Amino acid sequence: MTRAGGSETRPTRALRLVPVSDPYPISLISSGEDAGKRLDQYLVSQLGEVSRARVRQLVEQGKVLVNDQHAKPSLRLRGGERIQVLGSAQAPPLRAVPEDIPLEMVYEDDDLAVINKPAGMMVHRGAGSTDDARNRGTLVNALLHRFGSLSRVGGEARPGLVHRLDKDTSGLIVVAKNDEAHRKLALEFAQRRAKKTYIALVHGWLQQDHGTVRTSISRDRVRRTRMTTRRMGGREAVTHYQARRKLDTVLGKFTLLELKIDTGRTHQIRVHLASLGHPVVGDTLYGAPRVIKARDSRHPAEKELSLPRNFLHATGLELVHPRTGKVLSLSQPLPLDLLEFLECLERH
Repeated sequence: MTRAGGSETRPTRALRLVPVSDPYPISLISSGEDAGKRLDQYLVSQLGEVSRARVRQLVEQGKVLVNDQHAKPSLRLRGGERIQVLGSAQAPPLRAVPEDIPLEMVYEDDDLAVINKPAGMMVHRGAGSTDDARNRGTLVNALLHRFGSLSRVGGEARPGLVHRLDKDTSGLIVVAKNDEAHRKLALEFAQRRAKKTYIALVHGWLQQDHGTVRTSISRDRVRRTRMTTRRMGGREAVTHYQARRKLDTVLGKFTLLELKIDTGRTHQIRVHLASLGHPVVGDTLYGAPRVIKARDSRHPAEKELSLPRNFLHATGLELVHPRTGKVLSLSQPLPLDLLEFLECLERH
């Protein structure tokens, strides 16, 4: 391995380098075991929590040299190459754009709004351009059209957002209209005073009807869209669960759970439940089947169901109002699609 300003040693597999405040420049030497790997794939494996998209930006912006030459992300390594990462990628500025999208308002005043977000709606845009279809139809775009302006504490790409919900999770989400409200609400979430309640349907019956999962969560090294509890050094995550209903159907056993979370990690509830061996129904990313089929082959083929979203709903939200200091407690029942799925499941 060679580091800037250091001496050169025999080529070995580079140690994983976890990004800190400014780790660049970084020098690596690929090993024989890396032969055949794409350059971007190799860099993802070496740069800790850096995503493949960000690695591609590094390469395309000329921040990566292979044997002192610029290269493409698709370059296949042979082993023994000297690879230099000169600096961090400069991400294009992200700005949300207003869109006329209907919103279901649960609560609203001069300081905040609480929306019942539908499943299938992203909360905020990704890293693409404003013309990218993936960045249309977001909650932030709808909010900007409705309110004109929101707090700027979260930046231009995420105005007003105090917390988030996954795309395929429905339910209550709070939005700050001004900076003062945002700062107070963010502190409330950070100090775990805000209370969030969810309803989920999972495959199988849990060994205990209630309990707490405290396993840390980090990004999966192989499948970057997933999170995992199987790595050391992840971020603390705490999920409490309580069984509300058990179902024993032709299509299998299921449990309807009420969950409360002390932390708000990415995919937290989904990852924790999957780690128990009970993935959320519809959550194919974490092991749920796309189609739920009858467990007894004697039943006709029509005995099957599918759910095109995760059976996960943010049903309750309790927080202290940033201006009045009074407790604001809101709830939202399961949406119609999840109620109909439950009824259909019980009829099978």
